[in-house]
Amino acid sequence: MVTVNICKFFELIKFSHTVFALPFALISAILSLHAIDLSLVSPETWKILAWIILAMVGARSGAMGFNRLVDIKWDKANPRTVNRPSATGEISPIAIIIMVLLSLGLLVFAAWNLNPLAFKLSPVAIFLICFYSYTKRFSSYSHFFLGLAIGSAPVASWIAVSGSISVTPLVIGFSVLTWIAGFDVLYALQDIDFDQKVGLHSIPVKFGISKSLIFAKLLHLITVVCWILLVRLEQLHWIFILGIVGCSGLLIWEHSLLKKDDLSKLNMAFFNMNAIISVTMFVSLTLDILFF
Repeated sequence: MVTVNICKFFELIKFSHTVFALPFALISAILSLHAIDLSLVSPETWKILAWIILAMVGARSGAMGFNRLVDIKWDKANPRTVNRPSATGEISPIAIIIMVLLSLGLLVFAAWNLNPLAFKLSPVAIFLICFYSYTKRFSSYSHFFLGLAIGSAPVASWIAVSGSISVTPLVIGFSVLTWIAGFDVLYALQDIDFDQKVGLHSIPVKFGISKSLIFAKLLHLITVVCWILLVRLEQLHWIFILGIVGCSGLLIWEHSLLKKDDLSKLNMAFFNMNAIISVTMFVSLTLDILFF
């Protein structure tokens, strides 16, 4: 029974999707470590990275749990989400609240173990990751709030390492913002009819499918531009550039799978390729730093 409950919690928060944001947070942390000349293989580095990973897991789990909690009403009515454990009652609201508090507590505790500035800014992080859940009730541009919440992770991880801020993490964060926002615009295409019916807002609801597909392409073009800018800012080399080329190709392929009259490949386009993109960017950056 315990195993089943744990699996249901993982299903509830889509724990496997932590891979989307975590690699970019680690990219920022590695570049920050490189900037202060701290070896990537030192015990101090592994300690810092471990706390950043725990903070990310806490933030992601808390945010998803909070989203499921406040969206129970909609999830019960939406055919696509009706089988979520929060909607079926397999996990009670009280259990979700406890999970959210524990997750956000982990975030704060990890920030406290990193440095004073990270700890002081942890309430800001909590606000950002929770506020998104309400934005689709009043704004067609809720996708950007989600992008901002997840895009703050690279900025936070830079602060966690150095206790300061610079242009580099802002560029990484903006690349994540546009990448996630474009991703979320496409994801929202699945719910366009339901959202229109119940009065929820999104770019697909406001502009329709065709314009939304274009909108997402433009956002992902900006993402690639940010990655190229990062090469210039950090004087990166051919390994990372190859990573950019590969991930740009995956984004192009992702968009090629989706047509105005055929969204049947939406899940594959999102959850498989976007996970590959984030991991590829992390691996190529890490290898570039290690070998040059």
